[in-house]
Amino acid sequence: MYDHYSFEEATAYQIELAKQLKFQSPGKIQTIAGADISFNKNSTTMYAGIVILSYPEMVLKSFALETFETNFPYKAGFLGFKEVPALLKVWELIPNKPDVVVLDGNGILHPRRMGVASHFGILANQSTIGCAKSLLHGKNHQPENVRLSTAEIKNNTGEMLGFALRTKINCAPVYISAGHLITQEESLHVIKTSVRNYRIPEPTRLAHNLVNDFRLGKIKAGFHEVAPSLTLF
Repeated sequence: MYDHYSFEEATAYQIELAKQLKFQSPGKIQTIAGADISFNKNSTTMYAGIVILSYPEMVLKSFALETFETNFPYKAGFLGFKEVPALLKVWELIPNKPDVVVLDGNGILHPRRMGVASHFGILANQSTIGCAKSLLHGKNHQPENVRLSTAEIKNNTGEMLGFALRTKINCAPVYISAGHLITQEESLHVIKTSVRNYRIPEPTRLAHNLVNDFRLGKIKAGFHEVAPSLTLF
């Protein structure tokens, strides 16, 4: 999908995509998805997965898995070009779309406001949130060492791009930003509600575990519904 893009062309495309960003309430959220990618080093095969959970209960309802081949390299600021095509392929397998999707990466907390969550959100026309494990862009004060404490992240002009969120005491924060079709405040609230006993919120934590098992051959590709009595991960 993007293998023929140069980084200059990818940059121009991000700037154009960013003009389509919208930040508005998605309405009542009853289902939430987590999306993630796994891969073997130096391989062109992406193992992509999306899990769907009830919200706010965080009960796993279904998941979808698929592979995708790409030669686009990993480079900071261009994650969407590597991962979004694979995630869109998985997205097509899901019959009933979730109300919001959390992606392991940034939303508008990005030099061109086009992290993987924003990129996916625009192409899927879907409410998305970025939840990254490291800070790519912007400046912030570290949140207090208190569970669910936050600190705003701003750029050099003072624009608020997202939040650092301390999900566990004595643990590094995660970085939250709106992707598309959701507000910054709602993005933060949704992620806070999705946190349980781990640093990573449940949607992306479960997606991460799932795609690793998929890459290791423990689960087959396709769409899978989860029986109420079945507990995974």
